[in-house]
Amino acid sequence: MNTPNLDLATLGGYTMGTTWSVKLAAPRQLDLHPLHNAIQARLDQIVAEMSTWESNSHISRFNRAPVRSWHALPNDFDLVLRTALDIAMTSNGAFDPTVGPLVRLWGFGAYSGNHTQIPTPEAITLATTRVGWQHLERTTDGHWLQPGGTELDLSAIAKGYGVDAVAAILHAKDVEHALVDIGGELYGYGHKPDGTPWSVLVEMDLTHQDDNALPPCIIQLDGLAVATSGDRWHHFEHEGQRYTHTIDPHQGTPIPDAPALVTMIASSAMHADAWATALNALGREAGLALANTLGLAVRYLEHNNDAFTAYYSPAFTRLLHKPATA
Repeated sequence: MNTPNLDLATLGGYTMGTTWSVKLAAPRQLDLHPLHNAIQARLDQIVAEMSTWESNSHISRFNRAPVRSWHALPNDFDLVLRTALDIAMTSNGAFDPTVGPLVRLWGFGAYSGNHTQIPTPEAITLATTRVGWQHLERTTDGHWLQPGGTELDLSAIAKGYGVDAVAAILHAKDVEHALVDIGGELYGYGHKPDGTPWSVLVEMDLTHQDDNALPPCIIQLDGLAVATSGDRWHHFEHEGQRYTHTIDPHQGTPIPDAPALVTMIASSAMHADAWATALNALGREAGLALANTLGLAVRYLEHNNDAFTAYYSPAFTRLLHKPATA
């Protein structure tokens, strides 16, 4: 439905080491500064709880806490960690929020280095002994156990949660149509002022060459989120070997032969974000098998000899927008 009394407005800022933006249908002349400030404050709160880049954040303090100590975590942190454990269990540990020791060892995330040396097998084995979502315990009244040596890393789920938190603010402020974006994690609902949907073009050809180009992959977001994981942005090379920044928690090493991109669609950005990482770590065959069992909407994009092949779960295929033909 066309809403001529509304204009397309854009808000934006910085959070979690990237940018955020909100496109929304808003009445003309409406002062959006209070809404912008509320969104930024909400994102700052999430960073203060779950960013390992901040030495005084709740997650950093938990990671430094004494052995066998119990901690009451803030509501956001508690919810994200409970969701992370659910996905860890369902994915058999392909997604693991306790992967922090390996993130530190490999110099990823908040521990980024120049990768001049690859960790020794002995160091990898030692770090892997400190990884395991099963080590975490939560009481019925919401207290979490730091068993000792556990390092949480929620970077593969917190950004998605930030998207959901912003969308919740917009709903609370009676914003009926919006598209939220934090570093490429998206959630949309409603439509643009001209009545057209919030459409997202998912990347298909990372070489930007026309030869053997795959058909466009368009998703319309109305109550849906989309997130992507892969080696497109996060990788490094050492002595001719390519290393992605997605770690296999079981092996303690970056996943070999990672898909170029794994795109996940879900009803919440938090789940899309975490599942994109889990399915990336599992690899295409195991990942698609699990996605089919659970009804997850995922697309794998793999590269081979400069050509790309896309593989879709049935749930993803059903969400594809098929442009009208003449």
